[in-house]
Amino acid sequence: MFTIRQLNNADIPQVIELILHIQQVEFNVPVTLEGQPDLQDIERFYIEPGGNFWGAFSGSTLAGTIALIRAEAQTGVIRKMFVKKEYRGAQPGIARELLDTLIRYCRQQQIKTLYLGTVHLLKAAMRFYEKQGFTPVAETELPSFFPRMPVDNRFYTLSLKNP
Repeated sequence: MFTIRQLNNADIPQVIELILHIQQVEFNVPVTLEGQPDLQDIERFYIEPGGNFWGAFSGSTLAGTIALIRAEAQTGVIRKMFVKKEYRGAQPGIARELLDTLIRYCRQQQIKTLYLGTVHLLKAAMRFYEKQGFTPVAETELPSFFPRMPVDNRFYTLSLKNP
């Protein structure tokens, strides 16, 4: 059993621990905390501009995260979607519930299109996105405002239809 709630700056230590462990230890992605200043001020980077940042908790343990950057032209960018290894899979369904939470928020905010970037090493993540209706998009087709992470080399988009 898990719960999802909005995160804020008080949650930063748990967020950093979860995300850096998955990036650096589990998948050996060459990123640092310094290269991700958004992790050090969730409220300023995500919430204040109209996006959001959510966490899935199993008890008091942060098991997963997802964030939304509010972009221009009714567009959003998904960032920081990570789930701890022991909480992945269709059961308990944390990734799906995090994504559903973000999509509900986008619909409330009149966001019509989502984009995301990921790393080719994260094969299960790419399969997950594709199963959820995301389609690959070439880097050259990304909107000019897309905030690209230097390590990202696979990109996806999703058009949000009415529920």
